[in-house]
Amino acid sequence: MPLSDVEIAAEATSEQLLALDEALERFAAVDPTKAELVKLRYFAGLSEVQAATALGISRATASRYWIYARAWLINALDEKAD
Repeated sequence: MPLSDVEIAAEATSEQLLALDEALERFAAVDPTKAELVKLRYFAGLSEVQAATALGISRATASRYWIYARAWLINALDEKAD
């Protein structure tokens, strides 16, 4: 289940949310700030600017972190599916 297939948490199945939560826990162990950004954007529904402000980082940094985090999580979810 690619992260891009689930745009908001309300549309995800419980199986998809569980897989995402497991991947996000692994990601948080590696990079807690980027994992927190994902939680703010994906689960809390904050915009990039709002999440950046909450984390005390610039919008540009949040954008870079978001791109990296999505790629990491998509890869982790794809590996689990195999």
